[in-house]
Amino acid sequence: MNQHEVIETLKMIQEEKLDIRTITMGISLRDCADESVKKSCAKIRDKIGRLAGRLAAVGDEIEESYGVPIINKRISVTPMSIVAESSSTDDYFPFARALEEAARDADVNFIGGFSALVHKGMTPGDRKLMNAIPRALSETERVCSSVNVATSRSGINMDGIRIMGSIIKEIAAATKDRGSVGCAKLVVFANAPDDNPFMAGAFHGIGEAEAVINVGISGPGVIKGSLEKIKGSDLETVAETIKRTSFKITRVGQLVAREAARRLGIPFGIVDVSLAPTPFVGDSVAYILEEMGLERCGAPGSTAALMLLNDAVKKGGLMASSFVGGLSGAFIPVSEDLGMIEAAEQGALSIEKLEAMTAVCSVGLDMIAVPGDTDADTIAAIIADEAAIGVANNKTTAVRIIPVFGKKAGDFVEFGGLLGRAPVLPVSRFGSSTFIGRGGRIPAPLQSYRN
Repeated sequence: MNQHEVIETLKMIQEEKLDIRTITMGISLRDCADESVKKSCAKIRDKIGRLAGRLAAVGDEIEESYGVPIINKRISVTPMSIVAESSSTDDYFPFARALEEAARDADVNFIGGFSALVHKGMTPGDRKLMNAIPRALSETERVCSSVNVATSRSGINMDGIRIMGSIIKEIAAATKDRGSVGCAKLVVFANAPDDNPFMAGAFHGIGEAEAVINVGISGPGVIKGSLEKIKGSDLETVAETIKRTSFKITRVGQLVAREAARRLGIPFGIVDVSLAPTPFVGDSVAYILEEMGLERCGAPGSTAALMLLNDAVKKGGLMASSFVGGLSGAFIPVSEDLGMIEAAEQGALSIEKLEAMTAVCSVGLDMIAVPGDTDADTIAAIIADEAAIGVANNKTTAVRIIPVFGKKAGDFVEFGGLLGRAPVLPVSRFGSSTFIGRGGRIPAPLQSYRN
């Protein structure tokens, strides 16, 4: 970096809320499998402690050395259904407890990987893990869970989706005294990436190395600030400005990632070039879309504007690093984005409009609060719709939905911290139970066969 770039980066940090949203260490736990639950859990704790014991401290050192805020230090592990399946037990909660203890000892914010990959079918271990998710997420603080229910090559596992609808309802009831917030730690995926550093969906994919360092960047405020300087310009100029700004942001992420990898002696994996918003002023993806000319996020044109943003962010990131991965693009979590919250309050955003926007953004229906009496089949059908978008478009989509116990459409729920607050959005009053009850698998679309 030359002197001008250093000054420019400092301005991004001080005035436009540029930060490194997370340093995530991915760890393979495949060698921790054991017939004895007790021995397996001991191996898990020991290995995480050995590899990630200095992760939080190194993150703090880099933050102090370079002046770049690092918001979270996290760990992702091999999907636990794979590790636990060798154990002679029907109860996988001890594995969640072992992850919680390891995360606490390492002083990290979250640990992801209490996960299962069921996009084509379910093993006994997958079913046991899924059954353990409600207790795991309601009785731990740092453990996050994800289940991949679809891929573009295998289609959509509707049996898995039906089970996840019921599991989400169980979690909501188990954490009802906390705004059903346990659901915020569960993501249901289609086409889940192996190297995603963001929670709650992070896990360490089976094709990954023994351990890697992945970094997730942020910076919606930086993008909005760059657009404020080109008011009235055409959309080609808008796209080029976003691309150039994303390049600069990614350079900072790459610097932090490689430095963390060097200090920890762990290989560098990827930089996830994602605009991850927060509930705080000046850190909103929705405000970027409004800076492009929309009266309010959710107005006609929102999907087109979001496509432009998502594409330009990825192109800029790819110019800055050869190892861009994870989700990469723009997140649109309702409760975690002040502009999204305001748009939903004013009626500009509905679940249906959000679903349309997910066809062109990084993930999907993220941090959506719905009435607590929404039935499990309706939740499953919402997941199925989102999975269909991902499968048909060969992209990652996901659902993080929260049926808030005791709340109805129009109410508000406070989650606190980075999870923010959310208006409870109405869902369709028409049912999908017969469709969901059919079960089976929706075949992969024709365009998925590329061999």
